[in-house]
Amino acid sequence: MANNKLTGLKELTEEVLQEELDNSESLYRKMKFEHAIKGLANPMELRDLRRNIARLNNELRSRQVATMSADELALRSKIRARRRKK
Repeated sequence: MANNKLTGLKELTEEVLQEELDNSESLYRKMKFEHAIKGLANPMELRDLRRNIARLNNELRSRQVATMSADELALRSKIRARRRKK
């Protein structure tokens, strides 16, 4: 099921992904507030929305990494290696 959602994201442009991410984050904040005040009919919607936000962030970041130069990737690898040692 997640694969179907992921393949749909790969077809979108970065601008559309960013707009969708902004809209989803805004909706998540509103739903979370509503749930705290009077409760949602289906609180599992919060989990689904949070996971969709993570999918959008993941796709945006993977596109950023794909467009990085060799120097940027080398620096990124050094930083990641330092983090692993801790």
